[in-house]
Amino acid sequence: MMPWTDRAGKLSPLKLAVFVGTLIPAFLLAYYAVAGFPKGAVTSSLLGPRPFSAAILHTGDWTIRFLMLSLAVTPLRRIGQWPKLILVRRMLGVAALSYALGHLTLYFFDMNWDLWRVASEIALRIYLTIGFVALLGLVALGSTSTDAAIRRLGRNWNRLHKIVYGIAILAAVHFFMQSKADVYQPTLIAGFFVLLMAYRLAHWRGLSLNSPLVLVGIALGAALATAVVEVAWYGLATGVPPMRVLSANLQFSYSIRPAWWVLATGLAVALLGYVRQPGRAEPQRGRRAAAKAAA
Repeated sequence: MMPWTDRAGKLSPLKLAVFVGTLIPAFLLAYYAVAGFPKGAVTSSLLGPRPFSAAILHTGDWTIRFLMLSLAVTPLRRIGQWPKLILVRRMLGVAALSYALGHLTLYFFDMNWDLWRVASEIALRIYLTIGFVALLGLVALGSTSTDAAIRRLGRNWNRLHKIVYGIAILAAVHFFMQSKADVYQPTLIAGFFVLLMAYRLAHWRGLSLNSPLVLVGIALGAALATAVVEVAWYGLATGVPPMRVLSANLQFSYSIRPAWWVLATGLAVALLGYVRQPGRAEPQRGRRAAAKAAA
C-alpha cells in the first residue's frame, strides 16, 4: 500500500495531501541550504552563518508540530464527524519520527560524527537527555506502527501507544529548555497540547464533544492554562515577575501571546463542533430535497 492510497488500493486525496504536506518542510530545508550559495561560494546560505544549527532547530520544530498534529486527529474525528481522518494519523506519527531522526542526524553532523562527544553531551545535558528519551519513545512507536505489529501485539498495542502522551510532554520540556529566554513557540505548543488533552479528558469523563458549551469551556480553560504555563516558566527560569508576564498577555502592540492563539483555536473548534453536530446536517439536506421535489 502506497502512502497516498487507502486500504483498497485506491487514491485517497486526503492521504495524498497530508503526505505532500509532511514533505514540504524537508524540501524547504534543502532549498534553504543550497539556494543562497552564489557560484563558487561555499560559506553562505539562507540558513545563516550557522546552517547546521538552523537545520537542527528546523527539524526539531517540525518534529513536535507533526506530533501535535497526530494527537489532534482523534479529537477532530469526534468533533468534526470526520472518520476518514484516522487514515492519516499513522502518517503524521511517522513524519514526527522521521524529522526527529533527522534532528539527531544533523546534530551528529554538527559534532563532526564524534560519537563519544555526542553520547557525553546527551548524558550530561539534561535537556538533551530528555529529548533523547522522547526520541527513543518515538522509535518504539514507529517500529510498532505496522499492521503486522498491531496484530502481533493485540491489546498491548494500545497500551504501548499511550506513551505518546508522555513523549509529547518530554518533547515540550525539551523545547522549552533549549529555547532558553524566548519560549513563545514552546508555550504555544504546550497550550495546544493542553487543549488536545482537555478534549480527551472530556471524552473520558463522558462529556459530549458535540456540545458547543463544553468546547467553549475547554477553549477558555486551555487558554488560561497556557498563560499560567508561560508565567510559571518565565518566573522559574528567568525570574521575570509574574504580573509583568500577565500584563504582556493584555498588550497587542508587538505580538499576540500564545494564550490568545490557543483560545482562538479552541473557539474555532467549538464553531466546527456546532456546525457539525449530529442532527444539524440531516434536516438541511431534507429541506433541500423537499425544495427540489416541490420544484
